[in-house]
Amino acid sequence: MSGNRGCLMNSLLFLIIVLVALLGHIIVTVMTLEDDHSFSGKLIWLAVIWLMPIPVIIGPLLYLLFGQKRRRGRVMFGQASH
Repeated sequence: MSGNRGCLMNSLLFLIIVLVALLGHIIVTVMTLEDDHSFSGKLIWLAVIWLMPIPVIIGPLLYLLFGQKRRRGRVMFGQASH
């Protein structure tokens, strides 16, 4: 099946896979830095996100499942937050 694809198609598929994973890591890194963790907690979560072995989705998935701290304020839909 992969023998029918050309070099251009394989290159595009590779770039999409790499760029989606990299973009996901960047988004989760920003979320980690904005979260209410201590300095050492942020460093540990950044190490988990960026240094986990393959598959690359494990680090960000662990943070999204277990690492996010809940906000103290309640979200009220339809009202402006001040």
